[in-house]
Amino acid sequence: MTADKFNIFSFTGKMKILHLSWMVFFVTFVVWFNMAPLKQVIMGDMGLSLEEWKTLLILNVALTIPARVIIGALTDKYGPRLVYSSLLAICSVPCFLFAFASDFTQMAIARFALGFIGAGFVIGIRMVSEWFPPKELGTAEGIYGGWGNFGSAAAAFTLPTLAVVFGGDDGWRYAVAITGVLCVIFSVIYYTNVTDTPKGSTYFRPKNLGGMEVTSKGDFYFLLFMKTPMYLALALLNWKLSPNGVGMLSADVCTFIYVALFAIYCFDAYSNFKVNREIFVKPVAEQHRYQFKQVAVLNILYFATFGSELAVVSMLPAFFAETFELSMATAGLLAGMYAFMNLMSRPGGGIISDRFGRKKTLLILTAGLAGGYFTLSHIDANWPVWLAVLAVMACSFFVQSGEGAVFAVVPLIKRRLTGQIAGMTGAYGNVGAVTYLTIYSFVDASTFFLVISGTAAFGFIALLFMKEPSGAITEVNEDGTVELIHVG
Repeated sequence: MTADKFNIFSFTGKMKILHLSWMVFFVTFVVWFNMAPLKQVIMGDMGLSLEEWKTLLILNVALTIPARVIIGALTDKYGPRLVYSSLLAICSVPCFLFAFASDFTQMAIARFALGFIGAGFVIGIRMVSEWFPPKELGTAEGIYGGWGNFGSAAAAFTLPTLAVVFGGDDGWRYAVAITGVLCVIFSVIYYTNVTDTPKGSTYFRPKNLGGMEVTSKGDFYFLLFMKTPMYLALALLNWKLSPNGVGMLSADVCTFIYVALFAIYCFDAYSNFKVNREIFVKPVAEQHRYQFKQVAVLNILYFATFGSELAVVSMLPAFFAETFELSMATAGLLAGMYAFMNLMSRPGGGIISDRFGRKKTLLILTAGLAGGYFTLSHIDANWPVWLAVLAVMACSFFVQSGEGAVFAVVPLIKRRLTGQIAGMTGAYGNVGAVTYLTIYSFVDASTFFLVISGTAAFGFIALLFMKEPSGAITEVNEDGTVELIHVG
């Protein structure tokens, strides 16, 4: 970590790392969401049905759940510089394949593979944590997450215009291809301009890549329990693609996938046991322990915050259009205010955490989150449109500030596991999105908002059991010496 001043206008030292990190995260979100703004022209040019389009949307997020866990582990092992640069370069390939696909099958395969780029977020969490001290970490992680997340909105603003500029039936293809070019360019920029740690600092790596380390037998079983919803979410996506859903996959293929998911879960459990088998022989020394319940609470909170954000962004334009009888263009503009809040709210959550304490901030923001969605559940045609927009923006503040506050805590639990913890927490955000959108397909908007409010209330209760990060994290250098990393 470096002691130079936190100056948002600087592009040297740790600030250079922060700016380059949010920029590459921004690019990953532009690529991940480069399809949605071009819906009408892509469907028209490729002759896609609405069900085929919905299938592409599902495939776009399917791989992100396991990808965030895998990329988090790779980041801890090989360092964020190499992993981020590699992810950008590799994911440019399916981006180009999608841009120049000739049929639905090719598009589907490309979108499925592009789900991996949604894992880029967790890499920067580890990178930023290496460069900033605890008193600035929430602010830095908030800026990284908030400004990078804005890439989805930037895609919506710019790609339709680019498609028109290029013109013709292939305009959308060139617009999408440009985002792939950005991937390649920023892959090189990032690799040649950053280092994993400041000069003289140690990059602590996990002992084994096969699973997350825990420090007690109880935590091992808790880890397996918390992994279950991620596999259930993938099973839910499989169900959506089955004959009972959009019908993209046959019943036999879906059955094979269900069996494969169960087998992978068993293998995952065994891999985690191999990593942690020593805790069943002798207890871990007190100074090397961490509480896995800290991770579990953050998972639940990100399920409610980022999970609800992804789900609400998907349904809010239609909700405004139907409730207030607005055109889709007007409704989309008003609904965009929800995502626009990311620029300020997510950094705001990190800043508040740095100033007033991690747990206290999360308690306040989670309570506001529950109240915000409870308020949205009461919006109907009798409300003035301006008041509904104000309520949505207020709720969005708590949602995105909560996301910033969650990742102000993640790097303070166990340094060498930061990528894996960020990966698991990030994956829970996608699990939340899948869960909420599935619920939304069965209920009305009011009930949908009430369900999110209820899960936020559950998160508030879980948060009461989380311990405020304090003292120091004990890590062991490769030469066997012990180093203390102060976290508060």
